[in-house]
Amino acid sequence: MPPIRPLSIHVLALSVLMACAPLAFAQDAAPAAATQPAIQQQMTPEEFKAAGLDKLSADELARLNAWLGRTIDTQTAKAAAQAKERVEHENRGFFNFGSDEPIVSALSGEFRGFARNREYTLDNGQVWKQVDDEELPGVRLTHPEVHVYPAVIGNVWYMKVGRYNTRARVQRIK
Repeated sequence: MPPIRPLSIHVLALSVLMACAPLAFAQDAAPAAATQPAIQQQMTPEEFKAAGLDKLSADELARLNAWLGRTIDTQTAKAAAQAKERVEHENRGFFNFGSDEPIVSALSGEFRGFARNREYTLDNGQVWKQVDDEELPGVRLTHPEVHVYPAVIGNVWYMKVGRYNTRARVQRIK
């Protein structure tokens, strides 16, 4: 059997990482290295030998296991951060995740001022419903930019449209 080349180890390590990816998403961002069994325990003896890993010294095998553990930890942390960011982005407005950054988008279609119970569909797919009595009569804008931002306390949201300073209290419904 030909000696294992460094590129083959990387391909093998990537394959192991991809096989373990579902486990990384299932864990709650816990350090994977602490729970990650050694590669020789994850493979059958036949797979271990077929991959040429039986030719590694104990030190080389330990270094490979350490590298796999670090790589899985790094990828798990990245996946957890991306999942958290995606959940926060998709659910922003239903919940306040502590960010005071406004949601900036544009209204789909025409804006005809504020009025209680009026629904506003944004280009980002979010739908907001006005829950206060604020009015902005006589305004007609096509596809205006909107800023929806959280109040300092609680899960209260306000919408401002275009260059107008009037703000209406809104609640996300979709």
